[in-house]
Amino acid sequence: MYRFLLRPKWIAFHLLCLLGVVLMVNFSIWQFGRLSERREFNSEVRQRSALETVNISELDLSDPLAVQWRSAGAIGTYDPSEQVLILNRSQNGVAGLNVVTPLILDDGRAILVNRGFIGLSATPPSAPSGTVRVLGTVQISEQRTAGRATQASGEQSEFFRLDIALLEEQIDYDLLPVALVAIASEPSEGPTIAPINPPELSQGPHLSYAIQWLIFSAAVIVGWVLAIRKSLANRALTTPSA
Repeated sequence: MYRFLLRPKWIAFHLLCLLGVVLMVNFSIWQFGRLSERREFNSEVRQRSALETVNISELDLSDPLAVQWRSAGAIGTYDPSEQVLILNRSQNGVAGLNVVTPLILDDGRAILVNRGFIGLSATPPSAPSGTVRVLGTVQISEQRTAGRATQASGEQSEFFRLDIALLEEQIDYDLLPVALVAIASEPSEGPTIAPINPPELSQGPHLSYAIQWLIFSAAVIVGWVLAIRKSLANRALTTPSA
């Protein structure tokens, strides 16, 4: 009765359904993994953001990853001659740039300060002069990922990412291995520059995507069963009775 299921076209159908189920289940597992990573990231940001604000010089910067997202302050003087722009940024649906200026500390070292976001049509504002107090969030160096543009060689005023090692090649200071994303400063910034939005701490769409892939795989299984049952019913109708 079921021997027809071993015919070549049915074997191909079985394999196609099996392949679809395996792929969809793996997509679901991948999305659950992404969800787990997102939850870990959110927890890490919340925990470190809740720690006491300290002066950047008091942090152990031997492992930049260990202090990322911490709240820190710095006191120094901006050097606008070394200011650079980070391209291809967007905020609140607006395309623009990030303005990064080195802040010279008392010990002669410098820390790159992401002073904020400006729209593409805006002129980068001058950095506050004199002694400046900056409160911000510690950020690690950005690395090039697959598909992103390669930075041109030589001294540049515009960069695709805040790569501290790359910027140190053209900035005449010993840079700290982390940057500071400014939240507030004294003196304050002008109205044309907006503070960088903090990272979104939602779970994203990963859970819904994972469930959708499981539903799709279940639908394939149901479709496979229904196709066999329909074929059996059709064969019963066309088979002459004894």
